[in-house]
Amino acid sequence: MPRGVSRARELVAKARQEALQAVAAYNNPLATFKSGTYVVLMHLAWTALFHAISWKGKIKPWYRQRDSNRFKRIDGRPKTWDLKKCVRQYWAERDDAVRQNLQFFIGLRNLIEHADAPEIDLDIFGECQALLINFENFLTEQFGERFALNTNLAFSLQFSRGRDPKAREAMRRLLAAPAHADIKTYVTDFRSSLSPDVLGDMAYSYKVFLIPMLANHRSEDALAIEFVHYDPDQADDYDRTVALIKPRTVAVVSKGKLKPSHVLPLVAAKIAPRVFNMDTHTRAWKYWKVRPPADSPNPTDRKTKYCQYDEPHGDYLYTDDWVDLLATELGDDAKYEEVRTYRPEAASSTQPATV
Repeated sequence: MPRGVSRARELVAKARQEALQAVAAYNNPLATFKSGTYVVLMHLAWTALFHAISWKGKIKPWYRQRDSNRFKRIDGRPKTWDLKKCVRQYWAERDDAVRQNLQFFIGLRNLIEHADAPEIDLDIFGECQALLINFENFLTEQFGERFALNTNLAFSLQFSRGRDPKAREAMRRLLAAPAHADIKTYVTDFRSSLSPDVLGDMAYSYKVFLIPMLANHRSEDALAIEFVHYDPDQADDYDRTVALIKPRTVAVVSKGKLKPSHVLPLVAAKIAPRVFNMDTHTRAWKYWKVRPPADSPNPTDRKTKYCQYDEPHGDYLYTDDWVDLLATELGDDAKYEEVRTYRPEAASSTQPATV
C-alpha cells in the first residue's frame, strides 16, 4: 500500500476518534464548560481530516522553508500545517459558510483555551452543531459513507428545569471578567462581520427547534426526535416562525469604531497563534504613531484613518482599517517581533514608523 494512502487512513481514524471524543465531552452532563473541550477536540479532528485529504491528494501537509523546497523541521520531524493553514490551502480565495464556521472556531479556540465561560455554551450551540455536521459531510464526501459518525451519535438528553437564578447571577458576574468579556465580544463582532447569507446559512450555524408532539397516539416505529429536511421553498414560513420566538441581537459597538478591547480578539483571530494582547496593542499604536500619548496637550492629533478621538469620554476608538493594518503587518514574524518589543523611548525620532 502506498505510504500516502496508508497515512491518510491513519489520519481519518484519528479525525473520527477526536470528533467522537468531542461529542462525548460536550454531552457530558457533569461538564460545566461544554464548548471548551469540544472546540479544542474538534480543532484537532478537523486538522487531522485536512491532513488526510492532503495525503490522499499526494500532497505532504508540511511547511516549507522560505525560498526553498526543503521542509521545516521540529525535533527532526517535519512541521505539519496548522488548521488555519489547512483552511487557506483548501479554500484558497473562495469563501463560504463552512469556511466561516471554521474561521469562527479558530479564533475562539485561542480565547477559550485557558478560560472557563460556561454561559456561552448555549449562545454558540448553533455554530458547534454546524461544525460537527460539516465535519461529517467532509469526511463522507472524501472517504465514503462507511466512515460516517451518525451511527455512533445520539441526541444529548436535556434537563427540564432551568438553572437556579443565583447560579445564573454568579455566571453573569463571572463573565464580567476581562477574559470572558473578550470572548463575548469576539462572538458578537465575528457574527457582525458576516454577510446575511452566510449568517443565515445552516453550514455556518445549525439552528433547530424542539417542539412537543401533542398527538394522542403514535405508531410504534415513530421517533421522538427526527430531522426534517430543510425546504428552501418554505423559507418564508420558517422565517416567520423563527421571528416569533427568536430575539434579535444588535451589537452595541458601532462597526468601524472599536474600543481597544474589541480590537484585541479581532486581530488575535487573524494572526493566531501569535499572541495579541493590550500590551501589544499599546506598543502598536505607539509604533505607528496613530494617536498621541495619554498626557498629550493635543489629544485630537491622530491619524483619522485608524483612530478617532472620543471627546465626551476622553478616550480613543479604532477603525476597521486599523484592524486590517494590524492583521496584515503582524502576520509577518519579523514585524510582529519588532512591534511586540517596541520601546518608544529607545526608538529614533528621525525614523518614525509610517502607515
